[in-house]
Amino acid sequence: MISRRSFLGTSTALLSTDVKAHRLTLAEKYPSITKAILISMLPKELSYRDRFELAVETGFKEMEVRTVSNNKEAISIKEAADKAGIRIHSVMNQAHWQYPLSSPNALEVEMSMRGMRTSLHQAKLYDADTVLLVPAVVRADTTYEQAWGRSQKKIRQLIPLAEKLDITIAIEEVWNKFLLTAEDFVQFIDEFNHPLIQAYVDVGNMVHYGIPQHWIRKVGKRIVKIHLKDYSRQSRQFVNLGEGDVDWKEVREAFSEIGYTGTATVELKAGNRNYLEDVSGRVDRLLNLTG
Repeated sequence: MISRRSFLGTSTALLSTDVKAHRLTLAEKYPSITKAILISMLPKELSYRDRFELAVETGFKEMEVRTVSNNKEAISIKEAADKAGIRIHSVMNQAHWQYPLSSPNALEVEMSMRGMRTSLHQAKLYDADTVLLVPAVVRADTTYEQAWGRSQKKIRQLIPLAEKLDITIAIEEVWNKFLLTAEDFVQFIDEFNHPLIQAYVDVGNMVHYGIPQHWIRKVGKRIVKIHLKDYSRQSRQFVNLGEGDVDWKEVREAFSEIGYTGTATVELKAGNRNYLEDVSGRVDRLLNLTG
């Protein structure tokens, strides 16, 4: 015979064990992802210091910045980030759209290379580990094949500087009529066969022509950074997280399957404190960061 007190004690212990096991399972199923914000989402009317403090206060631990035109401004950004207590994890290169590496114009290519060198040096200044690069743009004067060959040639020329600074060049898939399939994305990166040339996956960008979770599983361990956006096929517009056609449950499962534990940076329109708090909460819910 078991006394009522003994039975209740045993039951409580078993329940406690089950809860701990459940929590452990969640932790194992959903490896930690760090929530970050793109600098352009923060109110431009505020100083850098106030912007970055707002990011921290609304729940963001890290930030991605854009390449700036002069070193003095870069130093100001670094100092403000340090004082606000937010880490700059990545630099979004800015020269690759107007001056693509794939251009047949030598001056445009040099401007693009100069922009990437600046981005790499600024990433080092910030103690960031990555520079985002749009590798090429297919246009009237540039075929898909030319975009592939020309951009790879110039990226290889950037590798020595990336090695010296220990900065990863992360190739992103965007609406540039290039790398339209996950297979091409993987092949383009793998042909470099270099640990500092990896993938930057934007969850919202490929919804127009692909399925995010399929891309994530295909690209796999090559993914070093994530952008979070949502996209509505009906309106053909980017929308707030959870309001478009991204299947966030499947996306989270896919990230878990590949063991992704890096940074996820929200890339949406700018807004005030209430808006940023709402976005931050959406990331927590959609990626199970509160589980």
